[in-house]
Amino acid sequence: MQRSDYLLRKIGFAIATLLVVVIFNFFLFRILPGDPVKLIIHSPRMTREAQERIRVTFGLDRPIWLDVEALKTGDLPRVFDTQFTAYVRNLLHGDLGISFATRRDVVDLLRERLWRTVVLIILGEVLAIFFGIALGMLAAWRRGSKLDTGILLWGLFTWAMPTFFFGIILILLTRGILPVGGMSTPGLRPDDGWVFWKDVGRHLILPTLTLTLLYMSEYMLIMRSSVVEVLSEDYILTAKAKGLSTFDIFRRHALKNSMLPMVTIIALTLGYTVGGAIQVETVFSWPGIGRLMFEAVQKRDYPVLQGSFLLLAVSVILANLLADLLYTFLDPRVKPD
Repeated sequence: MQRSDYLLRKIGFAIATLLVVVIFNFFLFRILPGDPVKLIIHSPRMTREAQERIRVTFGLDRPIWLDVEALKTGDLPRVFDTQFTAYVRNLLHGDLGISFATRRDVVDLLRERLWRTVVLIILGEVLAIFFGIALGMLAAWRRGSKLDTGILLWGLFTWAMPTFFFGIILILLTRGILPVGGMSTPGLRPDDGWVFWKDVGRHLILPTLTLTLLYMSEYMLIMRSSVVEVLSEDYILTAKAKGLSTFDIFRRHALKNSMLPMVTIIALTLGYTVGGAIQVETVFSWPGIGRLMFEAVQKRDYPVLQGSFLLLAVSVILANLLADLLYTFLDPRVKPD
């Protein structure tokens, strides 16, 4: 199979997965208990007629999947005039709906929050990748030593720890030293220039540190395992027989070949990190996509939940597609078939 055919097949699988996600995305949040209209209404004295008008406004008066009554009467146009068809139709036009809670366009809400989550994830991932690879190689180089044992224990400990619990521990350890919630100190605005962005940086330290330490442990353990496996290959023994120094062996042979599985795990983790940021943003009240989803779950805000979940799903699908394509280019042993 030609590389172009392989590329088209992988893209086709990604599109098929996305279609399944769109359908799952619609029904997932509608099986949650609770009536979203009751959460929209803040006045207990609102009449039933007013409640029905709210349902009509947000399209909640329509059947979810099929209009059974219209099907019995043979009214075909009404059969598919449902919440699902409206959702798909709006999605094709790039319309994610209106938030039940804030009455704002979901696209605007996601755009407003997205850059904050992206900044958090990029900082956390870059630091996690750098220190994870470095410590993994160091542990493999000193395999069997106390240093290797210490790195392994630390990696297993942080990898097994729940994200929210790790964040709470950092809050307790740094209370009074670093800001533990929010994006900036109340009263400061972007117009304040350097003072504002310096304050944002201080608020960013703890959530970034949480992501870094958690994902660094995963990269570190995988990198160590990969390097140990590479060091047992015959060509490493040949390099030693040629008189190459340990540093040259690591730099010219071990590092390059050990990075192949790391490329895969990094690409996949980039997608899942967006979902993992939900807990971090909730613990530290960081106003990103994760915090937005947490608030939407509490309010049964279907459009916001659907839009956020779709954004996370697309990021995971794209990360998987990127990993597959990169692997075929980086590893000549993997050939499209």
